[in-house]
Amino acid sequence: MTILTGLSGNEMYCLNLKGFRPGELVIGNSVHSLGFIGGMSAGFQTVFGGEVQQVTDIISEGRHEAQTRLEAEATKHGAQAITGVTSELRTMQGNTEFLSVGSCVHSDAGGGRVASTNGGGQQFYCMLDAGYTPRRMVMGNVAYSVGIAGGLLGTLKSLQRGEIREFSDIFNQTRHVALLRIAKEARDAGANAVVGIETRIMPFKGVHEMLMLGTAASHPALPPSASGMPVTSDLTAEEMWNLASLGYIPLKLVLGTAVYALGVVGGVKAMFKSFSRGEISDLTSLIYDAREHAIGLIRKEAEDIGADDVVGIKTHIHEIGNLIEFMAIGTAVKKLPGAKPLSDSLPAQAIIKDKDTWITESDFGFASVGNGE
Repeated sequence: MTILTGLSGNEMYCLNLKGFRPGELVIGNSVHSLGFIGGMSAGFQTVFGGEVQQVTDIISEGRHEAQTRLEAEATKHGAQAITGVTSELRTMQGNTEFLSVGSCVHSDAGGGRVASTNGGGQQFYCMLDAGYTPRRMVMGNVAYSVGIAGGLLGTLKSLQRGEIREFSDIFNQTRHVALLRIAKEARDAGANAVVGIETRIMPFKGVHEMLMLGTAASHPALPPSASGMPVTSDLTAEEMWNLASLGYIPLKLVLGTAVYALGVVGGVKAMFKSFSRGEISDLTSLIYDAREHAIGLIRKEAEDIGADDVVGIKTHIHEIGNLIEFMAIGTAVKKLPGAKPLSDSLPAQAIIKDKDTWITESDFGFASVGNGE
């Protein structure tokens, strides 16, 4: 029978090195409605800000149902694992479809529950060679709103220059809630690590959903954590392999958010300065302060857990009206005996990025290309 797979040539090569061969493309979906009562409940919760539990629950339920059906379809095909698993949502006639897609892989070993990972075939190879045994794709999400009350208070405070704690607190809380939920799901799967975490923030019916996707995995050299929770990391599988070769293991994904306002006076001054060439010192100092604050938050979190370093730090700046949100995120790591990959080096096929071969020209002449991963 002809096999239809989403795996590329590079992925197939890497998987073959670990005794896997390609299998069928599998799909799982679930269509949900928020419902009249749920919509009203969510509306009341958005007044006060923070998590909108009703929306969180229905999104989580839909995503998990789609993944469960994906895994059931893979089991029917006799797969040992599913790679490149996605978790998408689409609006259809007022309802929401949750969709998961992935590619099966097979081995002669067989047996056990089908494993799943949000990483592709190359990442699957790197995880295995770094000593991590993937169990299943896990997720943690939180739907949240700044809220009318928090928004009004924050807006009033934004008249003055400096941090707006009401906004900083909401964003920091939601990010850590999502991280805690993905770690708990990995623990329930019997894993001691969540690797390859991807973070997305998306609008959904008047609120925002923060979603973390990762792979629950087990590593024999990881010591039990003081909290009893798995270690977490947003490093790519290739980076994890490289760190293992240097004797490092991940401890925790650390993140911090600071929301600042330029203030009325500062805003007017910046506006007038923008009419002429040169530095806008008010904006320079504001962004500098926000950046230092956010980085200080992740430094403290890393020190509290005894990390040696924080690696792969990424910084993101978002404008929220007349406010600026600065977020810093990275993985705290520590040296540990036994953190050594199985191979001396990675094959070139494990790090080659696949070339995009589908290019669409828009009406305005701009090219749109597909994701090569």
